[in-house]
Amino acid sequence: MTRSEPLVLGIETSCDETGIGIVRGRTLLSNTIASSMAEHARYGGVVPEVAARAHLEALQPAIEAAVAEAGVSLQELDAVAVTSGPGLAGALMVGVGAAKALAVSLGKPLYAVNHLVGHIAADILTGDDVEYPTVALLVSGGHTSLLLVRDLVSDVEMLGETVDDAAGEAFDKIARILGLPYPGGPEIDRAAASGDPDAIRFPRGLSRASDLAAHRYDFSFSGLKTAVARWIEQREAAGESVPVADVAASFREAVVDVLVTKALDACAQHGVPRLLLGGGVIANRRLREVALERAAAAGVAVRIPPLSLCTDNGAMIAALAAELISSGAEPSTLSFGADSTLPVTEIQVRG
Repeated sequence: MTRSEPLVLGIETSCDETGIGIVRGRTLLSNTIASSMAEHARYGGVVPEVAARAHLEALQPAIEAAVAEAGVSLQELDAVAVTSGPGLAGALMVGVGAAKALAVSLGKPLYAVNHLVGHIAADILTGDDVEYPTVALLVSGGHTSLLLVRDLVSDVEMLGETVDDAAGEAFDKIARILGLPYPGGPEIDRAAASGDPDAIRFPRGLSRASDLAAHRYDFSFSGLKTAVARWIEQREAAGESVPVADVAASFREAVVDVLVTKALDACAQHGVPRLLLGGGVIANRRLREVALERAAAAGVAVRIPPLSLCTDNGAMIAALAAELISSGAEPSTLSFGADSTLPVTEIQVRG
C-alpha cells in the first residue's frame, strides 16, 4: 500500500442514498450514488425499512459502476472504508455487512469511520489544502451539527447540534403543510424565490439571551415548524388565502438566520476565521448566499465542497479513510458494528 496515496473504496448507507466512492489519496476517481428518495416520496419522509431494502438492491450495481468509472479493479484496492454511524440502524447494517464481506473476500484492510466527519473530509477532494482549526456547519435531513475541527483524523469536537428536528426535516414538514412535494428543501427553495423573506417574522429557535447559556450552539426547529403551522391555520380559519411564496421565504430566512448566526458566533468565540459548510441542505441557495455575505463581513473564509460531495456519498468516506491511512492509523477489526448514535469524537471505530 502507498500510504501517501492509498486507493480506497468507501461505502455510505446511513440514510436513503447508497454511496460508493473511490479515491486515490486526495484524488476523486468515482462518486456513484443510488438514491431511494422516490420510494420515500409517497410517505413524505424516509422510511428506515424501505431504505435498508433499497441499499440491499443497490449496493452491488453501485460498486460495479464505481469501479468501472474509476478504471480500477477491486483487487487493486488498498483498503475498504464504510460508515459505521451515526444514521439509521438498519441502513447502516447493510453497508457494514457489505464492507466486511468485501474486505474479507479481497483480503484488504477495513476502516470503519464516522459519517459526520466524512462530510468534513469531502472538502479535501477539491484539491485545495484545508487549514485547521476550522468550524464546520453540517446541515442535512438527519443532522444539524456545529463542529470544531482541530485535526480531521484526531480531534473533532461537537459544539452543538439539533435538540429536535434537523433543518432538513423541518423543510420537509413545512413543505408538506404548504402542499408542496417531498423532498421539501428544493420545493421550499423554488417557492421562496418569488416570496418576501421579511413578510412574516417567524421565531429563531434557541436564540434568546436566556437560551444561550445552555444552548449557545444548539439548534431547534420544532417551535418554528409549529409557528408556521399555526400562522397558516389562522389564515385559513379567517377565510384568507395563504401566500405560499411569502411563507416559504420567511420560513427559509428564519432557518438560515439561525444557522449562520450560530456558526459565525462559534468562529468568533473560538478565534477561528474559517467556516466549512457541508450536508445536503447546503444546496439551499439562500443559505449559501447569506453565509458567504455575512462571513465576508466578519472576516471569515467560507469553504463549500461541490454539491455532489455535500449530499451523503461514499467518496467522503473513502477520503476520510485515506487520510487515516496516511496518518498511520491501524485498520478496524471485524468486531465493530453499526452505531446509530456514534459520537463525532469517535472518528474511526476500531472494533
